[in-house]
Amino acid sequence: MEIKIKSLKFDADSKLIAYVEKKVGKIEKFFDNTGDAEVTLSLLNEPDGKQAKILVHVPGEDLIVERSAKTFEDAITQAADAMKERLTRNKEKKYTK
Repeated sequence: MEIKIKSLKFDADSKLIAYVEKKVGKIEKFFDNTGDAEVTLSLLNEPDGKQAKILVHVPGEDLIVERSAKTFEDAITQAADAMKERLTRNKEKKYTK
């Protein structure tokens, strides 16, 4: 799975990029034919000012999850966990038909 990382309104450092690749790379285990993943990190004008958006291409559709938190690491972790659940549900739905 190829992971594309975009950072809006700031430059992501190498530690943050490595963290994203580590967390998002793990979601590949939850669905067999996972395509590319796009991660967008952006700054918001809110108390929870950091947002992570994960878009995963799976056969037949694109799954999107967005989460906001005080740090990018928290937002990425929450979004990756939500995407794992979403992929698991999608896989179950696909195989029960």
